[in-house]
Amino acid sequence: MKNSRKLLGKEIKLAASPLAWLFISFALMAFIPGYPILVGAFFICFGIFQCFQSGRENNDILYTVLLPVSKTDAVKAKYRFAVMIQMIAFGITSVITMLRMTLMTKAAPYVTNPMMNANQAFLAYILLVFALFNWLFICGFFKTAYKFGAPFVRFIVFSFLLITVAEVLHHIPGLEFLNETDTLCNTSMWMILVAAFVIYGIVTAISCKVAMNRFERVDM
Repeated sequence: MKNSRKLLGKEIKLAASPLAWLFISFALMAFIPGYPILVGAFFICFGIFQCFQSGRENNDILYTVLLPVSKTDAVKAKYRFAVMIQMIAFGITSVITMLRMTLMTKAAPYVTNPMMNANQAFLAYILLVFALFNWLFICGFFKTAYKFGAPFVRFIVFSFLLITVAEVLHHIPGLEFLNETDTLCNTSMWMILVAAFVIYGIVTAISCKVAMNRFERVDM
């Protein structure tokens, strides 16, 4: 546990790209009407990707495994940093979403918005995008602990497929409720968000375990 805390500190102070912190601001896209706001989740993940890219160029992984820590601790630190960034961005987005679901629920640009509105379903989709990133990219990266191009391309493809599906679903008859602005008391919408949290937690935990097993087999 002590090593894990120190490695997380190393990730924050030494390995983190400034873009990872800067791209958290894409959470503010939740305010934009008439735009596919779920793209903001992709850019948040792109900021984390920059950490892996700069880390590879600076031999961060090799430096980490040369420390008196296990390979599994190195993987856990990467995951914890990624989850930290994701949850900070998710928290900001949640505040904006609550504002849109309460004070701004009757605002004309949102009521007539043909694109996705900020509500519980939107927050659920964000968690699914993050889960895809943790599984497809981070876990994929640790298959070699060096190559990140193919894992990130897979994430791009599947994340934008998810974004497209999310934008289409609320136009299907019977699913219009997914884009309503006044859903604060809608139990079904809260259940969707809870289910997404469960999926995010399970996918992240399993992908971390798989990544640790993969990295153990990598000859540095």
